[in-house]
Amino acid sequence: MKKQNINRVVLIGTGAVGCSYAYSFINQGIAEELVLIDVNEKRAEGEAMDLNHGIPFAPAPVKVWSGKYEDCGPADLVVITAGLPQKPGETRLDLVAKNTAIFKEIVKNVMASGFNGIFLIATNPVDILTYVTWKESGLPKEKVIGSGTTLDSARFRYMLGEYFDVDSRNVHAAIIGEHGDTELPVWSKAAIGSENIASLLEKNEKYNQQDLDKLFENVRDAAYHIIERKGATYYGIGMSLVRITKAILNNENSILTVSAYLDGQYGQNDVYIGVPAIINRDGIREIMDIDLTKEEQEKFNHSVKVLKETMAPVL
Repeated sequence: MKKQNINRVVLIGTGAVGCSYAYSFINQGIAEELVLIDVNEKRAEGEAMDLNHGIPFAPAPVKVWSGKYEDCGPADLVVITAGLPQKPGETRLDLVAKNTAIFKEIVKNVMASGFNGIFLIATNPVDILTYVTWKESGLPKEKVIGSGTTLDSARFRYMLGEYFDVDSRNVHAAIIGEHGDTELPVWSKAAIGSENIASLLEKNEKYNQQDLDKLFENVRDAAYHIIERKGATYYGIGMSLVRITKAILNNENSILTVSAYLDGQYGQNDVYIGVPAIINRDGIREIMDIDLTKEEQEKFNHSVKVLKETMAPVL
């Protein structure tokens, strides 16, 4: 067993997303142990070797090694980025059948180790695969989290920061719903600093809703634009996963738009979907059931409907 007060994170999948996570993880010095697992064991060994060679320059010592599923037993967090990637012209939902089969096998192997920590899922379609992980693991819903719309919300904040010429860290705005084509912006709650965006539009004629609608389209379709140019997206999601990891391991009670299980919130049940939630050492402490406008609620309901219809054949 591991020593007391040692945080162990296991990463399953050492492709581009997994390695972006691992690299960011080490550079931010957020846990003492990082285990890499991949179906290609030599790849995992090589990545561990390469990462270890940079540790003299990391902010804190980290023990990194390529491991087995048995290493998941004492882990605090298992992060899954394994699976088939999204190809050009393919939607995230197109991946559902192929990656569901892969996930059922992974989760079975993790749970056989005696794992009782938190799962963090990034593989697409992330909302559906988070649901699959919850069902297959038998863990409480609070301990199974998807990356959800954390990255979409970061893209949203970045682009709004560019538009209003302010630091994106001072932009408070969220994308909710499916991590994909039916996601939606919560314009009614979006703010720059402490001022609602609707108020800014009224005060300054150089800003307008048409620009913002186009901005959201660029947020929603960002993955397609990046995949078209470089074949895959991985830096943004890698850093998003590290942000969620920090919120968990540091018991932050931070609010992030993760994929969480709805049990009556937003008038929906039995679905994992991107919503603002309070994240701490126990996983999802609480879902923020924010008041949406009628139009926002209708779009959210549509997003849930699409997810449930896509899930039905594989569950």
